[in-house]
Amino acid sequence: MTVTIAPATPQDVAQLRQLYFDVYGHGYPVALGSDPEEMRRLIADPHTHWLTAREEGAGHLAGSVAVQTDPGSRIGKLVGLAVHPEQRGGGLAGRLTAAVCADAFATGTPDSIYATVRVVTPGPQQVFARNGFRALGLMPNAVEVAGCESLALFARHADGVLARRESVDQVPGALVPLLEAARRSTGLGYGDPQVTDGPTVPAGRTAPVTAPMELITAPGFVRRRFLELFPDPAERFFPLHVPNAVLTPPDGAFEAYADLDPVAASCSLVAVHPSPAAVTGALEPLMAAVSRAGADYVETLLPLADTAGLSAFLAAGFVPSAVYPAMRRLGDRFHDYVVLSRTSRQIDFRTTAVSGPLQPYLLAYLTAWTSTYLPLPEVAP
Repeated sequence: MTVTIAPATPQDVAQLRQLYFDVYGHGYPVALGSDPEEMRRLIADPHTHWLTAREEGAGHLAGSVAVQTDPGSRIGKLVGLAVHPEQRGGGLAGRLTAAVCADAFATGTPDSIYATVRVVTPGPQQVFARNGFRALGLMPNAVEVAGCESLALFARHADGVLARRESVDQVPGALVPLLEAARRSTGLGYGDPQVTDGPTVPAGRTAPVTAPMELITAPGFVRRRFLELFPDPAERFFPLHVPNAVLTPPDGAFEAYADLDPVAASCSLVAVHPSPAAVTGALEPLMAAVSRAGADYVETLLPLADTAGLSAFLAAGFVPSAVYPAMRRLGDRFHDYVVLSRTSRQIDFRTTAVSGPLQPYLLAYLTAWTSTYLPLPEVAP
């Protein structure tokens, strides 16, 4: 077949919506493929590279893909990769992925591009691996598509970025299996950091928080308050996520800002004021509030060097799920970040197709989950 790949235009919106319906049915949880107003906005956005594929003489689009770039963090996210069922098996997904990444990297803006990839079949994983993406981790129960699905994290870096990673001196012991999995999968080293654990209770708190968490879902207010507390862009690093909700205990000891998506049944904890470690002892009521709001999956993103923040979330049942090397540029150096996640649903890996590069992460996740939720009893000699 003869397929032409070209930038998306506003005139394509109706056919794009039909394409995503043909691929996903009514279960696609992303506005990029379902909300006409948001689709037109992204097509006009200079920081979004959206490509379509059209078969000559066909009455519908053959495929679509986009990269949304955050110029502040210099990170792109590849989203909406879809190939019409009639055009599958001909390599179109790989062609679209290669073309949109080339366009995005050609601008010189992104230092890396990441994608969250479905693992119901091995095909999408192979597409990204063949286009220079590295597997970085596995997030169980991360999204509601056609039922509850797990996602894999993949990323591709611009030339020279990985050579400028900053080393880390110490990490919580619970991260060791994940770092070893990353070394086996990607070939990237993480040195030999000292294994340590951060404080279990923040200064000024003597007991866990048990009072119900207050949840405010007023997007305009939340964004204004968020910018007031984090005026420096360097303090609010969670690329391509904008908080639309805030959670706080009755005493106001901290404010946790979240990107809450009940449609996808997921929540990203974007930032905590005054610090991530401030939620130590308070994550159980926070999780309960998020669950009542419709999110069964919660994730957060922390620097690999933030031992106190990582330890706070690990102590509350969050599991190390992925490690993103060279995610953040500070000066001329790049810093690694960790994705930690927690799900309130039963995890079922029987329907996942985990390819070779993801196998180490599956084993690391199972090890971490078991040590968190199934501690072995001590046996007296």
